[in-house]
Amino acid sequence: MSGNRYKTQIWTLDFGSQYTQLITRKTRELGFSTKIFTLDDIKTKFNKNIYPRALVLSGGPQSIQADRIDYAFIFKNKKLPVLGICYGMHVLAKCFKSTIKTGKIGEYGHAVVEVTNSYSIRNCPAKTNVWMSHGDYLGNIPTDFNMVMKSDNGYIAGIRHKKRPLLAFQFHPEVKHTEHGKDLLYHFYKDIAGLKEDWSSAEMLKKTMDLVKSVGDAKVLCAFSGGVDSLVAATLASKVIDKNLFCFFVDNGLLRPQDYHHINTLKKETNLNINIIDAKLEFLTKLKGISDPEKKRKIIGNTFIEVFEKKVRQYEKQHKIHFKYLLQGTLYPDVIESFSPHKKGGKSETIKSHHNVGGLPDRMKLKLLEPLRYLFKDEVRKLGVELKLKNEWIYRHPFPGPGIAIRVLNELNTSSIKKVQQSDQILFEELHSSKLYQSVWQAFTVYLPVLTVGVKGDARVYEGVICLRIVESQDGMTASWSDLPNIFLSKVSSRITNEVKGITRVVYDITSKPPGTIEWE
Repeated sequence: MSGNRYKTQIWTLDFGSQYTQLITRKTRELGFSTKIFTLDDIKTKFNKNIYPRALVLSGGPQSIQADRIDYAFIFKNKKLPVLGICYGMHVLAKCFKSTIKTGKIGEYGHAVVEVTNSYSIRNCPAKTNVWMSHGDYLGNIPTDFNMVMKSDNGYIAGIRHKKRPLLAFQFHPEVKHTEHGKDLLYHFYKDIAGLKEDWSSAEMLKKTMDLVKSVGDAKVLCAFSGGVDSLVAATLASKVIDKNLFCFFVDNGLLRPQDYHHINTLKKETNLNINIIDAKLEFLTKLKGISDPEKKRKIIGNTFIEVFEKKVRQYEKQHKIHFKYLLQGTLYPDVIESFSPHKKGGKSETIKSHHNVGGLPDRMKLKLLEPLRYLFKDEVRKLGVELKLKNEWIYRHPFPGPGIAIRVLNELNTSSIKKVQQSDQILFEELHSSKLYQSVWQAFTVYLPVLTVGVKGDARVYEGVICLRIVESQDGMTASWSDLPNIFLSKVSSRITNEVKGITRVVYDITSKPPGTIEWE
């Protein structure tokens, strides 16, 4: 291929699909390095004659009929392998003189596609189930292309150029609902683009450590939570900069019993320099009377900045040092859900504000150090294995920065916080005793703002409700509720209603993400 080569093999041009990040995950799982780019990024690099080894055009929410942009520049380099997915297929097809039509109804959900007799894809059967999500379709096969897949309703589902390394699918191979999606992606990367695997846990570790090395001998401050993300980030940083890393853990009074135990364990069993800041009073005072979840998050975020800055400045003065960088365990899903990045063809919605992405670096005049920023949770756990961290630390369930504040619906008070702490501890203990803890992604309890009638000791009571939320996921972007044994749920319910004062009913949340988020607030 003419032009310069870029260190990341595969680029994904993001047209705003909700599944774009899944392309990245699936590609890395197959062993290939990949990164997401905007249309402007791609244009700039192509104008400088810088190309990837392969390009993926993502799906998108828009109709190609309303798109007036000329995408011909994408295909000027005739040696560049390009895979078009859904909207990306329409972009490709339009550039090669296909007529794009809008159906009377869209095609969404499961569909069956058939590979044509003249085409072969390793490990993929002649007929397979896929996931469709589109309103437009190809009215004809583009110039110099062959149809390689068709859907059960007769539409063109896959096309391949007769001479150039160009392939496109009408469906989404990146989602788990497409049965042989990884085989289809591998077919493009290996058989069409001719790529060699270059992504692994060892490679991830090298890249993240190289990033940390860039800080030199500067002092690095870590906003440490003890969760998987901050622990892995801090551990790999400490291996590079050793005593120049300082971890500060803020006790906001919104933690669970297991969190306190975990931090004390890390202080004893790791080489991390962990300083604990007791700020319970400051947080609970400012949260008094607040019931709106976003106000809670903002108050917690702002209070965290105030407390953190004050204590760190005192530490700098006392020890005569100056911090230059702030280390954070920010992950890809954090970034995606925290702001709406500019995307051609639409914008991703802000689902909720995130505690990692805030004003702390600007306020303290610190440079951000985020070695995990473009990794997913499962990849971070793989890094933890490479770093030889304990299994129970690596596979510890996620815990949100706002903590119990967003697991008490409505106003916070010491009584409601205690109910969540106690019920959560019971769930934690029973998951471990039943050996179910590591079989689920996340499990927690929520205190609901309702009272319900019950009977205790032959007397009528009017008390609160605890909801159990237990889900399975790989990266937190999507999740399904865990179908756990009835005997387990019954035992947890019995213990909570008997041991947690003021609770007389336990319910189980069976909502997947989407449409629900994992957290309730």
